[in-house]
Amino acid sequence: MTKTSYHPGRYWHVIDDGRIQCDLCPRDCKLKDGQRGACFVRMREGDQIVLTTYGRSSGFCVDPIEKKPLNHFYPGSSVLSFGTAGCNLACKFCQNWDISKSKDMDRLMDQASPETIALAAEQHGCKSVAFTYNDPVIFAEYAMDTADACHARGIKTVAVTAGYIHEEARRDFFAKMDAANVDLKAFTDEFYYKLTGSHLQPVLDTLVYLKHETDVWFEITTLLIPGENDSTEEITAMCQWINKELGSDVPLHFSAFHPDHKMADISHTPAATLVRARDIALKAGLKYVYTGNVHNKDGDTTYCANCHATLIERDWYQINQYSLDKDGCCPECGEALAGKFAEQAGNFGSRRIPIAINLIK
Repeated sequence: MTKTSYHPGRYWHVIDDGRIQCDLCPRDCKLKDGQRGACFVRMREGDQIVLTTYGRSSGFCVDPIEKKPLNHFYPGSSVLSFGTAGCNLACKFCQNWDISKSKDMDRLMDQASPETIALAAEQHGCKSVAFTYNDPVIFAEYAMDTADACHARGIKTVAVTAGYIHEEARRDFFAKMDAANVDLKAFTDEFYYKLTGSHLQPVLDTLVYLKHETDVWFEITTLLIPGENDSTEEITAMCQWINKELGSDVPLHFSAFHPDHKMADISHTPAATLVRARDIALKAGLKYVYTGNVHNKDGDTTYCANCHATLIERDWYQINQYSLDKDGCCPECGEALAGKFAEQAGNFGSRRIPIAINLIK
């Protein structure tokens, strides 16, 4: 990688011993010249922090928005998804470890300016652009510039993130986002420390911030790992906290773990575990709870929280029925469905279309 990929970073200050502290996330990496942070992509160069992956991606793909997952953000629409490399967490169970844990910058084959990405989304008919695959927090400057370019063309922006970010950067970053899916990986600090090398509280702070201080539409995903965060007690406590601190309208997705990275000896999450978790969440008062990456039509479908009429029937990422009225309300009882909706569902379906960004003119 050449220095032409380097971009001045924000969120840092010089400390008393001459090192520079990165203030982007709670890791507070303190760097000497030439050293990289835990995320690997933010580096001290001389008297500043630089982002070494600005304008470079691990690939671009057009996906259904439900794959992010976002079930209440323009259902059926398509989203242009991309990421870079590196991560500021160290999840032993990472499901995208070949990207997020990569220190091989040669993986970043696609080079694209923010304006090129926005144009690509427009040309492919995408409603939004998603910063995903690895955590966009670590390429915040690139993501925020791309968000500006997208908004100039009427394209929405989506962050798929673990929410591990400091207050100043959090304010700037989410000011550029229209929607987010936040990974709430567990509900104990022991889990976060042992399995992700981070802490729970900053993630809870991000969720509370999103709910009470922004207009960002957000949904939550929890990956359930057998024997680690799938107990009835922990799921109950998490759902009660969500209901109390964020409100019952925030959609919650439970997804299934598959053996990967440093936890290849742990078994797959049974579908029954996700169904049980969904039942717990509904009993805790949450209105919209989904099961992900297992075939469960009931857990894919959106129901009216008031009269339980079927509003959006899904089978995997395919929408088979869309019954909202023009105001985004239940046609049976008039209850408003929380989220962002068009008058009609999109028809992108379950396709996944890789695209070559360098061919965009």
